[in-house]
Amino acid sequence: MRLVIARCRVDYVGRLTSHLPTARRLLLIKADGSVSIHADDRAYKPLNWMSPPCWLVETSDGAGEDGGGSPLWVVTNKAGEELRITIEEIEHDSSHELGVDPGLMKDGVEAHLQELLAEHVETLGEGYTLIRREYMTAIGPVDLLCRNADGATVAVEIKRRGEIDGVEQLTRYLELLNRDPLLAPVSGVFAAQQIKPQARTLATDRGIRCLVLDYEALRGAESTEFRLF
Repeated sequence: MRLVIARCRVDYVGRLTSHLPTARRLLLIKADGSVSIHADDRAYKPLNWMSPPCWLVETSDGAGEDGGGSPLWVVTNKAGEELRITIEEIEHDSSHELGVDPGLMKDGVEAHLQELLAEHVETLGEGYTLIRREYMTAIGPVDLLCRNADGATVAVEIKRRGEIDGVEQLTRYLELLNRDPLLAPVSGVFAAQQIKPQARTLATDRGIRCLVLDYEALRGAESTEFRLF
């Protein structure tokens, strides 16, 4: 990544045109080719930018008497639009190798909820046992496939925030799973940290049980594996 602090003016020329008058700004040129212009506010949002694929050429605006003039950075994308950055003064210019980023690791995402609920499947009800996590179907994986105390198959869809789309997704899984004579009849449980009233109403109407999950309680629950007493 290249970091440049400079007095500059910026013009965007394309389907829309825009102009930033001269001011001190931070210019970011990333390894993926993207270029963005930042002020000392607005948090992460740039004043203007060009997303990859794009190409940066450093030239001159030709405004000087000798045909030189101020440095001009022209960033062009595949549509032919241009981000034209005229540099009046550079105060800082450095390059840094950041390497491959591992990505944002969120605590309490659906994968964690699925793992915890699989470990503590009794949260679904007394006598529940796990058949398989990520049970694959022709239209995608069911989060958990379980058996209840009566031995009947139960499909569990897990969300952080339970909305109508999640109920619709589980409904499609249930329609498919109930075509399999080895699994049918299959009932459904819609489990989430919070469930919107509309989603709960739709689930109830379709015979799907709703379960609100307490992530902190699941995370703090003791495993019963390998205990002597």
